[in-house]
Amino acid sequence: MTESTVPQSEHRTVLLRGGDVHSPADPFATAMVVERGHVAWVGSEGAADAFASGVDEVIDLEGALVTPAFTDSHVHTTSTGLALTGLDLSGARTLADALGVVRAFANGRPGDGVVLGHGWDAARWPEQRPPSRAELDEAAGGRALYLPRVDVHSAVVTTALLDLVPGVTALDGYHPDAPLTGDAHHAVRAAAHAAVTPRQREQAQRAALAHAASLGIGTVHECAGPEISDEEDFTGLLELAAEQRGPRVFGYWAERIDDAQSARRIRELGAVGAAGDLFVDGSLGSHTAHLHEPYADAPHTGTGRLDAAQIAAHVTACTEAGLQAGFHAIGDTAVSAVVAGVRVASETLGLARIRAARHRVEHAEMLTPETVAAFAELGLTASVQPAFDEAWGGPDGMYARRLGAERAATLNPYAALLRAGVPLAFGSDSPVTPLDPWGTVRAAAHHRTPGHRVSVRAGFTAHTRGGWRAVGRDDGGVLVPGAPADYAVWRTGELLVQAPDDRVARWSTDPRSGTPGLPDLTPGAELPVCLRTVVFGQTVYVRPNE
Repeated sequence: MTESTVPQSEHRTVLLRGGDVHSPADPFATAMVVERGHVAWVGSEGAADAFASGVDEVIDLEGALVTPAFTDSHVHTTSTGLALTGLDLSGARTLADALGVVRAFANGRPGDGVVLGHGWDAARWPEQRPPSRAELDEAAGGRALYLPRVDVHSAVVTTALLDLVPGVTALDGYHPDAPLTGDAHHAVRAAAHAAVTPRQREQAQRAALAHAASLGIGTVHECAGPEISDEEDFTGLLELAAEQRGPRVFGYWAERIDDAQSARRIRELGAVGAAGDLFVDGSLGSHTAHLHEPYADAPHTGTGRLDAAQIAAHVTACTEAGLQAGFHAIGDTAVSAVVAGVRVASETLGLARIRAARHRVEHAEMLTPETVAAFAELGLTASVQPAFDEAWGGPDGMYARRLGAERAATLNPYAALLRAGVPLAFGSDSPVTPLDPWGTVRAAAHHRTPGHRVSVRAGFTAHTRGGWRAVGRDDGGVLVPGAPADYAVWRTGELLVQAPDDRVARWSTDPRSGTPGLPDLTPGAELPVCLRTVVFGQTVYVRPNE
């Protein structure tokens, strides 16, 4: 969605007053004026009286907090909607529980051509194994069923779905009675998604965007591509978003390009970059992330998908075409390949052009001091998901099982990235982890490895302004005059100010700090509740009964 899609005649001049406005323009602001889709003024309650008679609407905040709307920098919108409206196994506590959920859902949806689900994680079950094909065949009643693991890099399926994919047993990643990976997984995923009707897809997209708006998210970065969804899904989402008032959607299409013609096709799709989940490797949970040293619980180093030469060619073509390039890279070998490839491109085109393009890396979990420094040198944005650490970090988490505790403790070093000057953009990778912006900021501030923690202020910036910067725009994600009026109104407790050099502990309510306050995000504290979400001056969500 772009600002031009909203007719100027629909914009109202609105005064918000009687609350707290989170703005660097005035740390003590209690009021804000929005005009023609932009912030026109922020200031004090007393000064707001001068505007009261010249606006179309006055909103009494009644003490609520106004912040920039969040940007989620990595979302799979249709899959998120299908998870919201479909079979969700994230709450299953045992294998038997999961099979029971599958059975009940399949029985209740006899008209679905293929049963789609999401969210299982055998590492959380006492059985420590995924369902067998025979168990799924029985639970699904012989129907076609596609169940990707929570990380979406492997899946268990039924025999009926395999029968829809001729030759699947000869593809790389096929296993007779284990989760499918690699090419086999991509083939069955394509078959499953092909069975989703246009009506189902639109319903899922609407559900996902509405849910995002209810959480104070004003913008999402759709990370699509030929191995994840399809062009019809991608263009349909962009068209839907353009027709609605919000949330706005910036689309990335993960397809390699090598010349001007292929770059032109990416633009014709409506994408802002040939980026997102352009896979350099897979995931740690599925043992497909590409590592320098073998897994602690498997005798191999995972799978590489792109080498440095291919990465360099893609980055060069994108830069010359004025497109963002980007890659999915999790393992340390994959991250090293990205750095090596982007550096080769910089030697060809010049470092200044590469830095100006703001190419990005999704996930970037296994970083070293050398690769962190290279990100800063090359101007790479780290599009990261703090909820990954919350879900899988710590000495007893999945990371430690896959890598051993010592290697696992190096993952997701957000503090080191910030110290090096690497731009951070926070997201969820929904539906891998849920849309949950305040929870994401809390996860970063309370990282399971204390040395990787960042301040709440830094995390909040990464989840608001960082997402705008990641698409090459410096005018959004902050409430200052002239900025797009994307904001959310929150019911929250006491606002706290964190010392600039503090990661977690020293908090104050002293307004003399001159720093806008933020909610208390310590573990156990109640997270803010979204009362209203506004995108480019247009209300896209109002909490019922508020």
